[in-house]
Order: sequence, then C-alpha cells, then structure tokens
Amino acid sequence: MMPMTIRKIKEITKSQQTMEGAGVRLKRAFGNTSPEKYDPFLLLDDFHSDNPNDYIKGFPSHPHRGIETITYMIHGEMKHKDSMGNGGIIKSGDVQWMTAGNGIVHSEMPCQEDGLMWGFQLWANLPSTHKMMDPRYRDIQECDMKTLETDAFFVKVICGEYQGLKGPVQDIITQPSYFDITVNPNSEFRYELNEKFTIFAYILEGEGLFSDESEEQFGKDHLILWDQGTEVKIRTKENSVRFLLISGKPINEPIAWYGPIVMNTDDELAIAFKEYREGTFLKHKK
Repeated sequence: MMPMTIRKIKEITKSQQTMEGAGVRLKRAFGNTSPEKYDPFLLLDDFHSDNPNDYIKGFPSHPHRGIETITYMIHGEMKHKDSMGNGGIIKSGDVQWMTAGNGIVHSEMPCQEDGLMWGFQLWANLPSTHKMMDPRYRDIQECDMKTLETDAFFVKVICGEYQGLKGPVQDIITQPSYFDITVNPNSEFRYELNEKFTIFAYILEGEGLFSDESEEQFGKDHLILWDQGTEVKIRTKENSVRFLLISGKPINEPIAWYGPIVMNTDDELAIAFKEYREGTFLKHKK
C-alpha cells in the first residue's frame, strides 16, 4: 500500500475583477493565461453582487464547443435556454452541468431585478476523444445532492464521492469531484485522492490553513492550488472557513482556446468559428 502524503501548496493566487457576457462584473479565479496549471479545468468565475447593474445584462446567446460548463448558484436565480430545446431556472443551491461537445448555443440570464446574485461557473476541458461528442444538459436540484455534517465540518457533494456519498453527476471523463465545504472553528478536514489528480480550493468565506508547512491563514477570494500527493488537509483556528474543493484527472493534451471554444489545434478552432459564421456549427437536432 502506498504511504499517505499530505499535499503541499503549489501556488496561491487571488481572483481578479473582470467583465463577461453583456456586461456582468465578476471575479476570475483563473482563466486562459495558464490553463495547463489547472488541467483538466480551464476557468473559474465568481459572480457575486447585490447591485443589479453588475449582473442584470447576463450572458445572452453564445456558442461553446469542446468543453463542459458547470454553473453553481448559491444565491439568486438564472434562466438557461439552449439550442437543444432545454430550458429551466437554476435556483439557489442548484447546479447546471452542460457538456457542449460538438457544439451548443445557450444563454444564461438573471431571473431577478434586485437582490443578491452569487454563483460560480467552472469550465472543464474535454479530451480529444470526446471534443465532438453529442452535447448534453443536466439540471441538478439541491435536494438531489448528498451532504455530510459532523462536529468538524459540512460537505455538500455536487460531483464525485466523499466517504461513500456520491454526487448526482456521474460518468464524466475527467473523473471530477466538486464539493462545497465548511470547516468549523478549531477543526480539520481531510480528503484522499489519486496522487496525480489536480486539486484546488477557492475560498468563499472565513479563513483557514491549507498547508502543514505554514501557520499562515488564507481567506475570501484566494485560490489554493496543491502539488501532487495523496491527501489534502485543511485546518482552522478561531474562525470557520467555507470553500469549493475541486479535483480531476489531467488530460495532458494541447489546448487551443479562443473565447467560448476550446479545441486541441488552431485548425480545429478555425473550423469551429467558420462553421458558426456559416450556420453549420450545430450538429444536433432539437
């Protein structure tokens, strides 16, 4: 049996303000400046505001190919509509998991004109063998997600498995795990995983210690990327900490990325945009 090794921190960054969609102000934890670091993940955006001017314009109709987009709402409601005929409202606590595959066009627009809107969009890459798979869409309600609460922590399993609790999203190529975790004051949380899988945490609230090497605490908007190892450990002192913990199997393939489309080569990108201009982008029927 392989000995357990606690992962060390590889990099600590902080999300940066940017604008996307038709004018949505958000914070980007990571994106296309160095996507290989987070393989198989490409992007993580945090949209969080109680000012309608920051989110009201939403994300009008736009294409995707070669990736999966995972939208997780904590507060507020977003309406989804896509070229396959899917439509629905992502409410507080819910998740939308969309596999763009060979191409999909969709929109995500707010269903509210005031109040707090807080959610996340994660992009996961697809390997070359699945870039052109048929698109699919799944709405996952909060009531369908498993949770575990102990004296030390609370875990909501969106995808993957923790202590026998499996998330409602299965059969994803990169074997991702996606947890929403709160560790109580003066407590500890551990998670075992394949030593070569990528894993990172994005902190939502509070502060905690994410390494055995240091007593330095990190708080809101910090992204913790770990090095290789078989286990991560998060500790707290007098305050609790809430964070997203996301991991997956690296693809280790070339990334050709422009806008909402991610392929393996520039030629594949050119074909995708040519098809979009010429009206042959969509391969599916409603």
